Amino acid sequence: MISDRSFSEDSSLYYPSLDPSLKEEPGTLAPAINGMFGDTILVNGAPWPYLEVSNTLYRFRVLNASNARFYDLALDPLPPGGKPFVQVGSDGGLLEGPLAHDRILASPAERFDVVVDFSRYRVGQKVTLKNLEGEGRTKDVMRFVVARREKEESTVPERLAPELDFPDPDEAEATRRFQFIAGGGWGGMSTINFRVFDPDRVDARPRLGSTEVWDFHSDQDHPIHLHLVHFKVISRNGGRPAPWDAGWKDTVLMRAGDDVRIATRFSGHRGKYVFHCHNLEHEDMMMMANFEVV
Repeated sequence: MISDRSFSEDSSLYYPSLDPSLKEEPGTLAPAINGMFGDTILVNGAPWPYLEVSNTLYRFRVLNASNARFYDLALDPLPPGGKPFVQVGSDGGLLEGPLAHDRILASPAERFDVVVDFSRYRVGQKVTLKNLEGEGRTKDVMRFVVARREKEESTVPERLAPELDFPDPDEAEATRRFQFIAGGGWGGMSTINFRVFDPDRVDARPRLGSTEVWDFHSDQDHPIHLHLVHFKVISRNGGRPAPWDAGWKDTVLMRAGDDVRIATRFSGHRGKYVFHCHNLEHEDMMMMANFEVV
């Protein structure tokens, strides 16, 4: 679980909206309007930890638990042959087959199951998990120390799961478009289609069991999260999905200006659910909407 936090001199958590020294004028934006970015990287709650590993395969379930920070994760040094991450799962479970990555781009709330083969490093070597988008101390996430030799007793199968039953975009009953605009509403609130969240308003009513295609557009970095359903990313900026879009997703990474298209099947339960930006400050500033499965 990777997160970034800031701390006061007494080691208590620091958050700008709780800082009594900040005297805001009425109508001005909160200090963390674009998201709270801490200066300390935590892994499972520990700052910049290290883990001793054997020269074998390790499986990690990676969660970006930050308020707003995106991570471009890479290992330094790269092992011989490159592509140190073998992805076996995403937000919603196993992939059909493993995918090898040089690096993994993760936005808040996204999850990645990856396998790292430490036999590609020599015993005694130190390997740093880096954030290529970080600055200063936020460039470093944690360190692995290849401390010992052990017999390898694991493999990564070529087939991980049966063929995944992704929704077919050609069977979509509706196509909807949603624009995510930070600070585009009254008082600097964040909006979807230029409307702030209203718990009594429903912006989409998909039919139970139906497939729909939703088009997302972002004005800046937004991780878009849907409740109830998982979905398949079918295109990114008019082209193929990115390598990190594989598998069943419930959160999709979007950069400024991105257009992403997803297909989802509204199965499970009727009722009212939300979708929103998972940048916590954008969410708190009303970048959320309801859909109702009927």
